[in-house]
This record gives sequence, C-alpha cells and structure tokens, in this order.
Amino acid sequence: MEIATKYNPAEVEEKWYEYWLKNGYFKSKPDGREPYTIVIPPPNVTGVLHMGHMLNNTIQDILIRRARMTGKNACWVPGTDHASIATEAKVVNKLAAQGIKKTDLTREEFLKHAWEWTETHGGIILQQLRKLGASCDWDRTAFTMDELRSESVLKVFVDLYNKGLIYRGVRMVNWDPKALTALSDEEVVYKEEHGKLYYLRYKIEGEDGYAVVATTRPETIMGDTAMCINPNDPKNQHLKGKKVIVPLVNRVIPVIEDDYVDIEFGTGCLKVTPAHDVNDYMLGEKYNLPSIDIFNDNGTISDAAGMYVGMDRFDVRVQIEKDLEAAGLLEKTEAYTNKVGHSERTNVVIEPKLSMQWFLKMTDLAKPALEAVMNDDIKFYPAKYKNTYRYWMENVKDWCISRQLWWGHQIPAYYLPEGGYVVAATKEEALELARNKTGNSALQTEDLRQDEDCLDTWFSSWLWPISLFDGINHPGNEELNYYYPTSDLVTAPDIIFFWVARMIIAGYEYQKEMPFKNVYFTGIVRDKLGRKMSKSLGNSPDPLELIDRYGADGVRMGMMLSAPAGNDILFDDTLCEQGRNFNNKIWNAFRLVKGWSVDSSIDQPESAKIAVRWFDAMLKKASIEIADLFSKYRLSEALMVVYKLFWDEFSSWYLEMIKPGYQQPIDATTYEKTLSFFDDLLKLLHPFMPFITEELWQHICDRKEGESIMIAQLPGVETYDEVLLVQIETAKEIISGVRSIRLQKNIPNKDTLELQVIGQHNSGNDAVISKLANLSAILSVNEKDATAASFLVGTTEYAVPLGNNIDVEAELKKQEEELKYLRGFLKSVIAKLSNERFVNNAPAQVVEMERKKQSDAESKIKSLEESIAALKK
Repeated sequence: MEIATKYNPAEVEEKWYEYWLKNGYFKSKPDGREPYTIVIPPPNVTGVLHMGHMLNNTIQDILIRRARMTGKNACWVPGTDHASIATEAKVVNKLAAQGIKKTDLTREEFLKHAWEWTETHGGIILQQLRKLGASCDWDRTAFTMDELRSESVLKVFVDLYNKGLIYRGVRMVNWDPKALTALSDEEVVYKEEHGKLYYLRYKIEGEDGYAVVATTRPETIMGDTAMCINPNDPKNQHLKGKKVIVPLVNRVIPVIEDDYVDIEFGTGCLKVTPAHDVNDYMLGEKYNLPSIDIFNDNGTISDAAGMYVGMDRFDVRVQIEKDLEAAGLLEKTEAYTNKVGHSERTNVVIEPKLSMQWFLKMTDLAKPALEAVMNDDIKFYPAKYKNTYRYWMENVKDWCISRQLWWGHQIPAYYLPEGGYVVAATKEEALELARNKTGNSALQTEDLRQDEDCLDTWFSSWLWPISLFDGINHPGNEELNYYYPTSDLVTAPDIIFFWVARMIIAGYEYQKEMPFKNVYFTGIVRDKLGRKMSKSLGNSPDPLELIDRYGADGVRMGMMLSAPAGNDILFDDTLCEQGRNFNNKIWNAFRLVKGWSVDSSIDQPESAKIAVRWFDAMLKKASIEIADLFSKYRLSEALMVVYKLFWDEFSSWYLEMIKPGYQQPIDATTYEKTLSFFDDLLKLLHPFMPFITEELWQHICDRKEGESIMIAQLPGVETYDEVLLVQIETAKEIISGVRSIRLQKNIPNKDTLELQVIGQHNSGNDAVISKLANLSAILSVNEKDATAASFLVGTTEYAVPLGNNIDVEAELKKQEEELKYLRGFLKSVIAKLSNERFVNNAPAQVVEMERKKQSDAESKIKSLEESIAALKK
C-alpha cells in the first residue's frame, strides 16, 4: 500500500472502524481469559454528543483498548437511559407544537408518541460515539426500558416491597411545578438568588400590639397554621400562650414554642406553614397542626388558599407585597440573598409539597455500600471523593421513587375496588394476590387499577451493572458470573449520589458484592475562561465539528492532554490542534523511515548500534512507567510519557542518530529494528489514538486480512539498561553544547569541528556524538585551545577550537563581562554561606544547593580565567 503524502483523518477513520466491526473485534464472549468489563454510563435517549460525553467515552475507550492489548477479554457494554422527565418534556413540547395537549390523550396514546420519539432519536448518540472510535460491543446495546431491563426493574420493586423496604405515604416532597412531578433530594440544585426578606405584622389577638415575622415567601401566608417562638428567647416572652392573626387572611393561629427557632434570625418569630416547608412540616407533625395546601400542582394558587386563586405563585409574591403595604401590615423589606432549590431538569424553583408518594427505606441498605468504599474494597480515583460519598451515605434519606409521569416504568401496584392494594410484577400475579387478599374469586383484571405513577429513572439505572447481564431475572447465569463485578466505572462526580452510590447499594443487595472495583471520576469540561460549557452560554463546541476539523485522534488527544482525573478540564481548541500536529509528526516520521532505501550488504555503523541499544532501553523504561500510571488511573500523564517518547526521543534523537547520509542507503539491521520500534510505539499510542495507529501499523509490513493493531499485544515490561540511558543523556548534553556554539558563532552545520575534552569522559558513545555534532575528532587534552569556546557537562569541560571562526576582541569582551557577573554572583553565595543563622536554620537541601552553586560558579570562573588568559597570549 502506498502511503499518502499527508495524513487525512476523514479517509482513514471510517475505513478502519468498519474493518474493526466487520472482524468482530469489539465483541466479547466468556472464555478462559481474565475479563475486563466496563458498562457505559447510559446517556439520555434524547441526547446528542456533548463535550462531557466526549471526555468520558474517550477515557473508557482508552481503558478498554489497553485491556484488549494486555490479553484480557475486554467487554464494553453500551446503552441508553429512558430519562423520564427529560424525554416526557420533549414529547410534550413536540405535541404542543402540533396543538395537542398531554391531558387530551390517554396514557396509551401518549406512550405511542413517546416510543416513536425514542425510536427516532434514541440511537443518535450511540451512532455519534462511533465517530469517536468507541469500541463498544454494539450487539449488547441495552435500553433501560427494553423488555429485559423493565422485567428486572419490576422484579426488584416487588422484592423490596415484600422485604418491607418500600412504603407508600404522604410526605413532604420536592415538587417540580413545570414537570408536574416529585423529585428526590438529589435532583434539586441550590442556587444563590437575590430576593427580599419581608417583615410581616401578625396582630396579637385581643391586644393592640403585633408580632413581626421575617419571611422570604409572603405568598405562603394563606397556609400558615401557627407561629413559633424559641422558649428561651427573652424578646418574645410576651407572646407565650397567645394567639395571633394571619395578615390579610385574618385566620387566628396559636403561638407555639420550640427550640428549633433561631433566636438570631429576623425577629425570632417563625410563621409555620406545614404544607409548604420541610421544617414546618416537622413542626406540624410534632404539634399536631392542621396542614393547608395552597398550591395547585402547576404552582398556581389553589381554592384552599381562599385568596389569589389561580394566580402564579411569583405573581402573588409581587401582589401580596402591595396589598400588605396598603393594609399597614408590612413593617419593612430588606435585600436578602439565600439559596433556592431548583429542579435539576426543568430549572424551575421547586415547591416543597405534601404528596402521596412511594419511598424506599435507605438506612440499612446504605451500610454495606458505605463500608465498601471506606475500606477501599471499591477504590475512588481521585480518593478525595470518598469524603463526599461518606457524607451523603451517613446522612441518607428515604428515596422518593415515584414520579407523576407516564414515560417510564409504571409502578407495579394495583388498587382493589374496595380499597387497599397489591404489589406484583404482572397483572396476572396481581389478580391472584388480589383474589387471595379479598377472598373474592370473581375479581377480574379490569377490576384492578394500576398506580398511575412511574418509577424514578435512577430506579432502573441503579441495576445497570447487574441487569445488563440479566442478573435479576436469571441470578448466577454464566455471563453474570464471568463479567460481574465489572472492572472500572468512568463517570462524572455530579452523579455520585444519583447513580454511583445507588449502584453500589444494589450490588450488595442483589449480588452480595460490589458492582465494580474502581471508579474514575472525570472533571467537568469548562471553557478556557473556566466557565462550565452550556448551550445557553454558547461556549460548547460541537464535538462532531471538532472531529471533522482535527480528526478523532486529534480531538481525543486534545481532551486527554487536559484531563487529569477528577480535576476540571479547561478545554481549548488549540489542544486539538496540538493533537492534530502530533498526528502529522507521527505520519511524517513514518514516511521518512519508509522513504529510506535499504542495503543489506552494508554493516551497521557504530552510531546506529548505540542508538538501537539506547532506544530499546528508552522503550522498556517508558512501558514500565506507562503501566504504572495506568494502574493509578493517571491517563493524561501516561499519554504525556508516550508523547515525549515519540516526539523528543524517537523523532528528535533516535532518527537523527540512525539517519543515513544524503541519498545514502540504510543498513538492513538498523532499518528492521527501527520498524520494530515503530511497531511498539504505535501499540503504546493505540489506546489514545486508534485510527492513525491502525493505518500506520498496517503499512509497517504486509499484514494478513483480519490482522489488527487492536488485538496486537503491548510490548512486555522488561528490565532495561539504566546506565546506558544516563550515558546517552550526557552525550545529548555534549551534542547540545556543540550545537549552541555553532549557533552563537554562526558556524554552518556542514563544517566539521574538533572537540577537546578536559577531564573525565566516557568514549563509549563517541560515534553518536561525532555524528550528531559533525565532529572530525574528540580529543582528551590537558589544556584547551586558546581560541576555543567551551561548556561544562557535569564537572567535565568541553572545548571547540574556533580557529579563524572567532573575533578575538569580541570574544574577550564577552568573556570578561561573564567573568565579572560570575564573581559578583559567587560573592553573594559566599556571603549567604558565611551567615551562621542561615546555615543552622535553613533546610539541609537548601544549604546543599547553595554549596553546589558555589562549586559550579568557582569551576566556571576558573575555566573563564584560563580562556581569557589564552586569548590574550
């Protein structure tokens, strides 16, 4: 195959992805190898690829590709999440655009539209992941509402209900007035808002005075059923045992006493609205207060309020301020900033609301899951997230698992005609239970009414690592036993509670073991100004456009160069440009090597022998380092090791060391070894940059149909010659020293030079030094040439005689200026070392560093003095 002059990702990427698919390299079946399993964090079925997905899936693909190349049976399971709230909102909006209201449809009609939407949009994001190079086992693609997963979810609900862990009751929940559903605490995002503190006058019954209450929500006064003071508050003692009148509403309510009230906040008087505040609800329960729900589900005022009926809650806030002012019942307002809960999905302000919901008891379920992470049975990377996890698990609340939606898993509870209910996975089972419970054998399926609500989306995805291998329906099956527990989970820290914690809980409840061994938390992708990427800010690039512009490998590399585990990624297009440039560097280096003519009759030069031994050691050292970094999930650092190995060591040094003379052939031994190094470098790079590495690997030699770098094994981790590496580093410093002199003195590279050595020097690598520095000879001398320009490598001085290449006057002036500077520098170092307080109090390494500065300066001064003396002769 002829290799193109320029690397064109568009030509390469689709070709090789199809090749991998055709040859089934992504597929996995249980066998005798060690399994390595990743389950994809299922993206929303409505979603399209964004930068967070790009990062997350690039990391997963790097891990899965490397696992394949280390001989493991790698299985990466893809899938999507039905995303109840998000999908239902999209379907409702689509129908609204057609003039159809959800309320005009039956559940079955609505679900037909929802499934149509899902079938149209559901596969988009998974198709887009292919562009990135994601090597998922696509035959295993799952959906949280497919038949197998749905069956699993209903079985688990019934099981937990039968264990007494699921209950139904009226509780204070977070209500989303836009989505018209309850939310769990974890779906509420608190945002700082600038509002007002309203000081309201509550007339004391039978007296002229007022009790003043400070509140941020005057629109809820229609639901007030008590006022509360702290019994230890000296300023409100006069209110004990009294009653007050709710402003505008004119309802008489009692003054109750409880330590819960903060004496310092506002006036120390608290209005109690049990139906619309979590803490007020607890006070209501404690003191048996009535509860008045003044809100409709959509956030408008209900008939129960008796005032402002039908108005939106925020419009009422504006109006009630005016009405209170007019009635002389508003003492004052103050600017006030507080944190207000918003729905994570719809971004509207949530409304605490009493509602009949289904709950899962979490306290006992959470215990084994907390211990597993605290004991490091499951490891978090970075470990800092263990504290976040512990805090949540130690303060876990019962999980509100019902949602007032139609799209999702309908709760498998069936209400009986004469009251009560039964819980069963199927209608047939429900009917049997109902007949047994009621003793009425004449009951029919149509006599039962299934609960209208759906389960929280997370109630299906918490089973993901088990349900993907059908572990709920068929416990202990072959696939589950082989692939579970999975190896690594790659996810964002913002779903540590929603998903990670709950999967661990489900794992211990249903498999009696962890669902995964390691959790790698990615950072949040931000723009270069540090802002979170979002549609509204318009600062999020389209990942597919980036791939079109820079190639998938360029984008993958750009992401990973800036992606240390757990830290936010400041993403900039220039990183993708750097990735593309690296692609071009690899391509050009390959073309250079492949462009050499080979002569098997010539001997291998000494410089090439040294270069081959040296780079072999470099490759082994890098392989060990990369394996160690992968074991610590430091993937960005692992990429940097390969990047530097290729760019700095292989391209900049090794190829220079072995390059044949202009229009000269290369010997066969060096050529074959160089192709072998290229093969190993491509393997190390493959997990990060799969496309270009496959393309070039196929060009190294004639490959058989069906061969692929994807399943080639990584170079083994072996010992290496550390001494040689140190020696070559010294040789590189010498070469760089000579090159600097050429640059300073404008001596062309084609002119050969002589190198004089004063001091210790290992001549074993002289062939490399001579070739790269273009030297005619390397000579040990006692005294350097008078015209020589010199430099130090360690304590050895190297000098290049300049002969006619030097302006003696200019050189003298320059060296005398340098000598003057060094003498001044040495004087300041000696002064510091003469100071007893510094020597006795400074850390030993700092003092040692100063002594080294003194020794280096003295050595340079001696060398300069000799050089100046020689020039003056």
